[in-house]
This record gives sequence, C-alpha cells and structure tokens, in this order.
Amino acid sequence: MAKTEVFDSDPTHMARAAELKKELQKLVNSIVGNEDYRTEAIDQANDTLRALKDLKLRSRKRSPLSIEVPNRQSDSVSSPAPPTCPEEFKCPLSKELMRDPVILCTGQTYDRPFINKWLETGNRTCPLTQQVLSHTNLTPNHLIREMISHWCKNQGLELPDPIHYMNVEGITSSDRDRFLSLLEKLSSALPEQQEAAKELRRLTKRTPSFRALFGESDNAIPQLLSPLSGNKSGSSVHPELQEDVITTLLNLSIHDNNKKLVAETPMVIPLLMEALRAATTATRANAAATLFTLSALDCNKFLIVKSGALKPLLDLLEEGNPLAMKDVASAIFNLCLVHENRARAVKDGAVRVILKKIMEGVLVNELLAILAMLCSHQGAIIDMEEQGGVPCLLQIMRESSCERSKENCIAILHTICFYDRSKWKEVKDEESSFGTISKLAKDGTSRAKRKANSILERFNRAVNLTHTA
Repeated sequence: MAKTEVFDSDPTHMARAAELKKELQKLVNSIVGNEDYRTEAIDQANDTLRALKDLKLRSRKRSPLSIEVPNRQSDSVSSPAPPTCPEEFKCPLSKELMRDPVILCTGQTYDRPFINKWLETGNRTCPLTQQVLSHTNLTPNHLIREMISHWCKNQGLELPDPIHYMNVEGITSSDRDRFLSLLEKLSSALPEQQEAAKELRRLTKRTPSFRALFGESDNAIPQLLSPLSGNKSGSSVHPELQEDVITTLLNLSIHDNNKKLVAETPMVIPLLMEALRAATTATRANAAATLFTLSALDCNKFLIVKSGALKPLLDLLEEGNPLAMKDVASAIFNLCLVHENRARAVKDGAVRVILKKIMEGVLVNELLAILAMLCSHQGAIIDMEEQGGVPCLLQIMRESSCERSKENCIAILHTICFYDRSKWKEVKDEESSFGTISKLAKDGTSRAKRKANSILERFNRAVNLTHTA
C-alpha cells in the first residue's frame, strides 16, 4: 500500500516555506556561480535547508488526513504527481536532476556524464558561458550533491550512487574479449598493430567503459605502449601508429581513476617526452595534452617534473606550434603550482622562453600567470632582469585591457622592485610619464590595488626622506 498525504495549507507555513526556498536559491546561486564564494554562504545554505526540512516535517505532523492508496497499476486511484525538481539542482545540459554534480573551471556545475560527453566530443568551451576552458579537470561539487541528497530524502526519492551512475553502460564479457584481443594484436606485425591501435583510440574516445578496462589490468598500458617501447628511436616508429597510441593514452588519462596508474607506468612519461621532441604535429599536441591531463594530480606533478618533461614542453612552447601551444602552457602552469617544481622550471630556461612568447603577443594572459608563480624563485627574478622583463611588464600594464594580465604584471613588478632597488627608477619614470601605477591602485583588481599601493607608498617614503635630508 502506498501512502499519500494531504499537507497543511496554513498560509503562514506556505509563506515561510516560500521565503526559505527563495533564500536557499539565492545562496546556492551565489555559491555555484562564483569561484570566490564565502564559506559562510555554505553554512547559511545548510541552515536554510534544515529549516525548510523542519518546516516540512512539522507540516506533515499537523496534517489531519492520511489517505491509503492501493499500490496497483490497475487501481483507478491516480498516484501523486512527481515532485518538481528545483532548477538549481538540474544539469544545464540534460535539464534533469544531477546525480554526480561537478564544477568546470569556469565555476559552472554540470552532471558528470553529460559534461564528460561534451568534452569528449572535442569541445573546449563552457556550455553556459562559452568561455574557453583553461583546463578540463572536473571538481566534485559536494555542497550541491549534499543539497540534492537532502531534497531527494525529503521527497522520498533515492539518489543513485555516483559510481553506479557513471557506469550505466556497463562492461560486458564481449567487451572484455574484444579488449584483450586488441591488446594481443599490438604484439603482432605492423598492419595488425595499426588496426588495433586505431580501434583502441576510437573506443577509448567514445566509450568510457573501455577506459575503465585499462585500469583493471596492470599489464594493459604496457601492452598498449609495446609498439613504441620496442623502438630505441622515435624515427623508426610508424607516424600514424605513434599518433594512435599516444592519443589512446590521452583518452585513458581523462578517466580520473586512471591518472595515477598511467603516470606511474614506467614507460609512459619517457615515451611522451620522446613524442614531444620528434613526432607529427598532432602527436606532439596530444602528448602535451596528456601531460596536462595527468598533471591534475599533485603526485603526478612531482613525477612528471622529476622525469625531465619540463624541458621538452618548454622547447615545444618556444617552437610555437599553434596546435599544441594551449595544452603546453596549461601543462607548464599545472606543474609549476607545486613550489618545488619552480626551481627546475627556472633552471630549464622557462623565464627566457615565456618572456619571448609574451613579447611576441602569444598567450600573454596564460604565460603571465606562469611568470607570476615563477617569480617566487630568486633565479626567475634575475632572469627577468637579464631578459629585459621590466619594460615589457610596464608596457602591458599601460596598454592591456585585461585586468588579470595587469594584476599579474604588477605582482611580478612588485617582487622585482623589492628584490632589486635599481629597478625603482624605471618604475618611477613610468609613473611620472603615464601614471600607470596610480591607475592600477585606483581601478585594478583587489590584488593589483594592494601591489600598486605598496609600490606608491615606497615612492612616497623615498620622497619624504629626500625632503627631510
């Protein structure tokens, strides 16, 4: 017997519920739509959700009627209408209740399977904002997941487990047989290797279950790489075969559970480095994209840099391959997020290469962000001075319309000036001629204002000391 209830229609309760829902929606929107949301907003959202739940429970207890409805399809009594899902709990792509909400780098939340499909088809923009993605890493939105879970519980609905939901396609015995057969062909003659590699590339791009299969066997990835690892020189590898194997490796790396396994397979990073140095344009681009994807994990960041992959990435950046540039810059940025890796980047000539590209007007915003990180290392500041970095930074601050670029420029300049006082004259001349620092102190981002004001205060102290003397 299924039970329906006639809920309390007290206007006071209804008004309070509407008020709470409105407040909850406002809080959720502020959290989901803002990367810099306040932690207090999360607490307020949880409190509001609990208050709404308590009101609902009190309303049910006060209900004077309870109607028993037979749970039979043939019964003439109609079943209750399904509850309407709040808009903020729906995936913008599927328009359905999210089971596994994840956050894209733009701050928008989507249901994992649907945003994965969007990315797997080659899209590199946010579906809602159309912003170009700086990376494709997905972060679980635990707050929204918890809110959805509470809502489902209150509605008497069961929310599927995210892992089960992600594997709805399942893996059949025929899938496994096909998978093993393709791996065996990779140890055959060249025509069979090419056929198997091309098919694995296609399957791992379109079918998540095939990516998962690689994680079930310790020997699957070495078997995939066997056509490449058996050659001592990249020149002896068939170009199409190399491209298919490296691209399959990229497809595998998209699967979160594979990232650690792929990076820790001994042959992977050396073969990716080899592909960066000597391969077709498409293969080099996909090798860079693979390193970028793998670098999402901190443990992989250490491993990739320790293996020496920064140098070939910087060489490819300097070469200026347009197909690979974005992924190369993103990989270098990710790797330099770890403070210990910045010394290796500086040693490998990162500052010279990055400044050269910035002066050429290539990926200026992205490369300035890397440069700002590297300037925490003393060697980077010395390299900046030797490469004529200060005039370049001043020009960008003066002419750029990008607030983020100007913020990174003033942050770098602030570090340089406080390390080397001889640079104060250049900055002071810029301020006297164009008022560049004062403009940032007034109209820049909050971080830019802090750095600019710090420089201006230093100027003022120097002037006061001169007058006093």
